[in-house]
Amino acid sequence: MKVNAHKTIALVAHDNKKFLLIEWLKKNLDKMKGHQFYATGTTGKTIINEIGLEVKLLHSGPLGGDQQIGAKIAEGEIDMLIFFLDPLEAMPHDSDVKALIRLSSVWNIPVACNEATADFLISSPNFGNEYERTLPDFKSYKQRNIPK
Repeated sequence: MKVNAHKTIALVAHDNKKFLLIEWLKKNLDKMKGHQFYATGTTGKTIINEIGLEVKLLHSGPLGGDQQIGAKIAEGEIDMLIFFLDPLEAMPHDSDVKALIRLSSVWNIPVACNEATADFLISSPNFGNEYERTLPDFKSYKQRNIPK
């Protein structure tokens, strides 16, 4: 699957990591120009208010925003996920977060769960160029024999 030079990036951050994501985006604003963004509700509103970056808002994570992003990943609409997780805080929607990370793996999209990984992703030559992303072959999975 061809991924354009201008990526569609999903941005998510747990409450204790929203400020870190905002600071990271400010630091990398020049690299972010020209890309399209989706974000879960609270994260997206914070980005819009603090930076003015154009973001398509989805629901808040606990209200289904993580699942909306997951659906967009499965439909091939998201090229990259930047999700600043808070590993020290229990989340009421932890199963949604795990499902989102799992879908990213299933559909072979790059994921950054912290600042260092996000730095590596946007430093890659693939970030600003076209990229041929290998899609998994699910033919045998889809054609499996399901007992009646």
